[in-house]
Amino acid sequence: MAEYSAFSLLKNALTGNRDWKPAWRKPDPKASYDVIVIGGGGHGLSTAYYLAKEHGITNVAVLEKGWLGSGNVGRNTTAVRSNYLLPANTRFYEHSMKLWENLSHDLNYNVMFSQRGCLNLAHTPAQLDDFARRGNAMRHLGVDAELMTTAEIARLIPALDVSGTARFPIIGGLMQPRAGTARHDAVAWGYARGADRRGVDIIENCEVTGFLRDGDRVTGVSTSRGEIRAKKVAVAVAGSTGRVMQLADIGTMPIESHVLQAFVTESLKPFVDTVLTFGMGHFYMSQSDKGGLVYGGDLDGYNSYAQRGSLPIVDEVMSEMLALFPGLARVRMLRSWGGLCDMSMDGSPIITTGPLPGMYLNCGWCYGGFKATPASGWCFAWTIAKDEPHDFNAPFTLDRFHRGLVIDDKGQGATPRLH
Repeated sequence: MAEYSAFSLLKNALTGNRDWKPAWRKPDPKASYDVIVIGGGGHGLSTAYYLAKEHGITNVAVLEKGWLGSGNVGRNTTAVRSNYLLPANTRFYEHSMKLWENLSHDLNYNVMFSQRGCLNLAHTPAQLDDFARRGNAMRHLGVDAELMTTAEIARLIPALDVSGTARFPIIGGLMQPRAGTARHDAVAWGYARGADRRGVDIIENCEVTGFLRDGDRVTGVSTSRGEIRAKKVAVAVAGSTGRVMQLADIGTMPIESHVLQAFVTESLKPFVDTVLTFGMGHFYMSQSDKGGLVYGGDLDGYNSYAQRGSLPIVDEVMSEMLALFPGLARVRMLRSWGGLCDMSMDGSPIITTGPLPGMYLNCGWCYGGFKATPASGWCFAWTIAKDEPHDFNAPFTLDRFHRGLVIDDKGQGATPRLH
């Protein structure tokens, strides 16, 4: 695969762009591999990339039932942040943030990471106190955090209704300046290209239909393109985790699958130069490079494997947006889509060995899957290569729930849809 550079861009522009090479190969599956990664989304691709780059394990296959990036990695609102309260989450997501900051150079692929900040709005004194507590916890662990006044917020986002007559008056906010957004498709393509360049086989249109076993040990998979054997089989399929684990006769998992909608408007002139979240409901928004407002809100509230949502959530999200920006009332929404969220019992992920010998599990990402992509792959690759977790993912075990070691950053208890 050719390197991308200013020189190659100029060369191909002068020759009619006829000589670009494919970003990754389209290989047929081999009979066996050292590692099979099920799931060709961001987490599966990053896992394969770091297996090859960090651990020298290149005899790896990534199996994707559709086309590369057709799942959640291309169905999110692209926000990247590490503004968590509890130490386990803060350390993990800050590691991810540091990987994001050099990711384009590392992959030789522009993932369009834009550190424009993430601002959480506070609407009551108690909420601002809680944000101060979280900001202090972040700063104790070396993560950037700043409390902002209403006047500072008004200067940053002039279109925001900060008046005393607003439906939900704004009294301040918590800003993480290093947070931002990235281009979700570019992240998938960049990791795919990087893994392919190191010898990983990315096999699209290859649906896993079962697991091969030798006693309890997983020794490979049955697929729509035949049986493939492997020493290790890793599962990274987000909202489809329950379905895939049933193929291994594991019927109960501490996660639920829910649909999460996202929306984009027509293009507007730049006026929101940060990621913004609403404190009196569940709403978050940023503005894309093309000018569209990209935003979302709550889950639809019922278990589903559908990649589409329902109208009540559309109404709720639009109402919350207009509470903050009344001037957007006549802006047209262009499209919406849904992604499958694998909601864990405590709102934190699972990156671990097992639950069967020869199997490795990556799931439970709730709302945090996209921003975790680099650290998830990095830690999952470590766990697969060494058969033990790294310190960053050691708390995210599958057995923490019955051991009482939950990591409930939001404090919502054992109700997955509330996280």
